[in-house]
Amino acid sequence: MTDSRDNPIHRSRGHLLVLALVSTAILALVTGWFAGSARADGDPASDVLATQSLFLPQDAGIPVGQQSQLSGLLDAAARSGYPIRAAIIASRTDLGSVTELWRQPATYARFLGQELSLVYRGPLLVVMPDGYGFYRQAGPLPATQSVLGGLREPVSGAALGTATLTAVERLAGASGYTIPIPPATATTTASGGHDTIAVIALAIGAALIAVAWTASLRVRPARLRRGGTSSSP
Repeated sequence: MTDSRDNPIHRSRGHLLVLALVSTAILALVTGWFAGSARADGDPASDVLATQSLFLPQDAGIPVGQQSQLSGLLDAAARSGYPIRAAIIASRTDLGSVTELWRQPATYARFLGQELSLVYRGPLLVVMPDGYGFYRQAGPLPATQSVLGGLREPVSGAALGTATLTAVERLAGASGYTIPIPPATATTTASGGHDTIAVIALAIGAALIAVAWTASLRVRPARLRRGGTSSSP
């Protein structure tokens, strides 16, 4: 009697099942990691701004064109000798576990600046719907308060993006740097890199499933691939 484990159909199905389970496990682990990190993250902006110049949460509602302007302006500022980092806080949830600082941009700017002090000590701008916050380890320049005090309060969505662009441009000007706001383009920017990792994880899972399916087709008997069977006398 032939062992069913030697049957090519049995092997192909087992191979497909194993790879499908592996891909599912990978996706589950990645999804769980994202959920766990989101719940445990005390201050999302400090994680992002430790290595990037802009914290832009997904719920900010800022148009794609403005996102590219923000990144372009901050890059230009750094190249010109005025590196500044900016955090746009569109909702209470963007503060992670420090939600008590919602609608307190000046206090949150000081908190965030101290959180970043080990890796960044330059100018830091915080924009919330009700106003602005600014922090610098060496203390704010005299012109800083007048610059921010003369700006209109942002509200939400595109207004937050416009307010951030204007604030960065004028803060740079108050420090002696002329940095014009770049034109809007269709280039998107990432706020924390999580979207990129999620896409990669999904692509890996899809690739594993595709490999398993291809392998199962290759080991099937030719008569099954043709979709027909023959009976023996």
